[in-house]
Amino acid sequence: MNLITVDLEEWYTYIIYKKGLPARYEPILEELLDDILHLFELNNIKATFFCLGTIARSHPGIVKKIFDKGHEIGCHSDKHDFITKFNPKQLKLDTQKAIDSLEQCIGSKVFMYRAPAFTITQSNKWALETLIESGITIDCSIFAANRSYGGFHSLSINEPAYISTPSGVITEFPMSYSTFFGKKIIYTGGGYFRLLPYTVISNLFSKSEYNMTYFHLRDFDIFQKPVYNHRYFYNYVGISKSFSKLERLIDDFKFVSIGEIYDNSERDYKLIHI
Repeated sequence: MNLITVDLEEWYTYIIYKKGLPARYEPILEELLDDILHLFELNNIKATFFCLGTIARSHPGIVKKIFDKGHEIGCHSDKHDFITKFNPKQLKLDTQKAIDSLEQCIGSKVFMYRAPAFTITQSNKWALETLIESGITIDCSIFAANRSYGGFHSLSINEPAYISTPSGVITEFPMSYSTFFGKKIIYTGGGYFRLLPYTVISNLFSKSEYNMTYFHLRDFDIFQKPVYNHRYFYNYVGISKSFSKLERLIDDFKFVSIGEIYDNSERDYKLIHI
């Protein structure tokens, strides 16, 4: 079960993180997106794209192009605000606004969600209840390891599961992980994907029955203006080789979208309570 997902947020977050003027970076982002869509098309891959509601409003053509290529559109919040900043009412308003914008853009129901920076944690697990109340049936926010801004280290799930909440049950497709000297590492996206040698990544993929990837356009943007802060090494090292890694990964393994595996599996997932 190798799942391929993309978190689409750069048209908005490049403004927040001061990556320069849109006239410079928007053509770069569009070209990167086209490269990824072309790679998926060449390999007959349908992916799940988690998109911001604000992008559906400001750049509807971007989101619609992805959808028209046959890919799934999920919700990645409205403006990439961390869930740790919200109370239940605020999260519900944010989620419903994002879903409405995405659905108006693509003309189809949106029922999958991934929290910005995986910010559903032990302290705000009520967020899953709010997502259910907002019409979300599939969540992909659980990052069962330590992480800046988020992570749910105490929850050790490394496969799809049903999570029981007071508002009902939600299907969870968590980030997959491996362990190295007792430490959980997420090798299927972000910094670890860029930093680890491909042979290590390939070996870890081969050993696991469940691999959930997550990519961003910035993971492949060699022309981006760097932001110099404490996360500089994690954010930028390895970018020059990341697209070729993705090409090799897709060549070596078969990938499907979340919807494909959900629709075609027997779904005998474990029910857990958190």
